[in-house]
Amino acid sequence: MNEELLSEIPILHSIQEIGRSYDAWLVDLWGVLHNGEQAIETAVAACERYRDDGGIVILLSNAPRPWPSVRQQIEQYGVPSDIDDGIVTSGDVTRAMIAANSGRNFFHLGPDRDIPLFEGLQVNRVQPERADIVVLTGLYDDTNETAEDYRQLLTRLLSLELPVICANPDIKVERGEDVIYAAGAIAALYEEMGGQVAYAGKPHRPIYDLALAKITELAGREISPQQILAIGDGINTDIKGAIDAGIDPVFIPSGVHVEGHTPDNPPSSEEISNIFKDKGFQPIATLMQLIW
Repeated sequence: MNEELLSEIPILHSIQEIGRSYDAWLVDLWGVLHNGEQAIETAVAACERYRDDGGIVILLSNAPRPWPSVRQQIEQYGVPSDIDDGIVTSGDVTRAMIAANSGRNFFHLGPDRDIPLFEGLQVNRVQPERADIVVLTGLYDDTNETAEDYRQLLTRLLSLELPVICANPDIKVERGEDVIYAAGAIAALYEEMGGQVAYAGKPHRPIYDLALAKITELAGREISPQQILAIGDGINTDIKGAIDAGIDPVFIPSGVHVEGHTPDNPPSSEEISNIFKDKGFQPIATLMQLIW
């Protein structure tokens, strides 16, 4: 990728304008392949077409659950299992972090739907006063709550000097037409209050190392980061994480970042460039939705 930031970020009409030149894609789930309720058909079709041409597709998600659970979830949204070569999740990385702390007590801060994260691991899930570490997977009620609703609980955790493993660094995500808060929002508040947080997913390196190893295994040869294209909607997760890992990213401007625009009413190249003007990094291109 060119080290110099472009004055304007090009807006593509189709991923095939650049997608075919890469050996593998890392495709974000929420915001690119589905909207939290149903599959985005153009994105599904694009992944199918790229794989038909011989490309490798790995779905890369900050979901705080192991990949089999995520597979089951996205199939319910209408994402078929034959459009990719595998899923790598923040939950997979979190499990490794939990396993590295075997024998310690964990307080789980998050909804019951994330309990599969702990299956098969030797863990003691306890209340905060007995805990050594907090595993943060999300809000109990992400439909109605924000991170501020957790300030009292975080104050309690801070008084106990408990470190936090954040299984989903996303701050906000789309669910249908709504934007909801995710675990990263609580983690950010805990850090702001003086707490210690370790992050499992994008933009942090471990999830990219795991994905790269999977791609190399599937290809049967060494695949460098320069041969991989990342496609995502998260500015500080998908885009920054890919760049930090040496991977070219394409930005899908979901409603989390660009209000008032749709694929039929796209933002201008100047508007997209303004989003990144103070970031110090930017994608190689923008695509309003993943489409072939």
